[in-house]
Amino acid sequence: MRGKGIHYDTGTFPNGDTSRPVFDADVVARDMRVIAEDLHCTAIRITGGDPDRIETTARLAADAGLEVWFSPFPCEMTDAQMLPYFADCAERAERLRRDGADVVLVTGCELSLFARGYLPGDTFNDRIPVLAGPDREAALRPVPDKVNAFVGDVVRTVRPLFAGPVSYASCPLDGVDWSPFDIVGLDAFRGLRNAATYPDDLRKEFTHGKPVAVMEVGCCTFRGAGDYGGAGRHVAMEADDVTPKPDLVRDEGEQARYLDDLMPIFEEEGVDAVFWFSFAGYATPHRRTGPDPDLASYGIAKILDEHSGYPPDERTYPGLPWEPKKAFHALAHHYRTPSPQGNPDRPSR
Repeated sequence: MRGKGIHYDTGTFPNGDTSRPVFDADVVARDMRVIAEDLHCTAIRITGGDPDRIETTARLAADAGLEVWFSPFPCEMTDAQMLPYFADCAERAERLRRDGADVVLVTGCELSLFARGYLPGDTFNDRIPVLAGPDREAALRPVPDKVNAFVGDVVRTVRPLFAGPVSYASCPLDGVDWSPFDIVGLDAFRGLRNAATYPDDLRKEFTHGKPVAVMEVGCCTFRGAGDYGGAGRHVAMEADDVTPKPDLVRDEGEQARYLDDLMPIFEEEGVDAVFWFSFAGYATPHRRTGPDPDLASYGIAKILDEHSGYPPDERTYPGLPWEPKKAFHALAHHYRTPSPQGNPDRPSR
């Protein structure tokens, strides 16, 4: 596996809320050094809704020696709003590339769910119930054609502006035609519904004859979260999307076991790059006592604040607002260990 990566959120805005209320460039710079030196990453997927934050983080990541996957993540935007947004991000990514960084441009994430106009509903929380509703099939039928028409326009827009590789972070609903792209990008969460077919499903993505990147994979921090994969947060939170359900049991080992199960599959199948989801859930801080929002976090680092209950002498990285979880150390072990020879028939960059 060439790209040993982590997903890093600079602040996305589903439902008009922010996933990262505080953004401190000095903290980000220290994070990048830890990610490169202690987590042993070689690449980082930097997502967010604010191009300034993405660019700031991308430059700090490049300074730390990381390959940058510049990943604008628009939420609640229409196609007409997104096209100039992606053009702006492509110009920023090209400036970074010309300054000497290794850069991949990722033109959005799961547009069928996070953008307007693909599924019924003005916000992400309005659209999600459609997937379990009686009109699911009718709602999903036109989605792939809509997604492919738009991402085709996006690629045609960004190609003259950005000279590096271009990809997209897809979910199965998108039904992406990968012919315009250089790299197949998958949000490849495993849960009970796809556990039996997971390796075969992954293997099918190599038929496009292009490198395959796992843009997101991971699980939350409660016992049994691995059974839900990418749906873990929705399972863990009450209807207010702020309070964790009271019957959940904290289990950092759940994330580590999930990771240990899947990393050998990615190696064996010859995946080009993996971006573990995620470095931290900034809107779900950890609490040692009382309700613990971190149960609903996919982060391998737990965010701490004044209510978390960690005295200074217990901090691994003094001055940083997070502590490593068990999965942090498990991922560092996998990334520190030399990769075995994967399937030689798989294309790579």
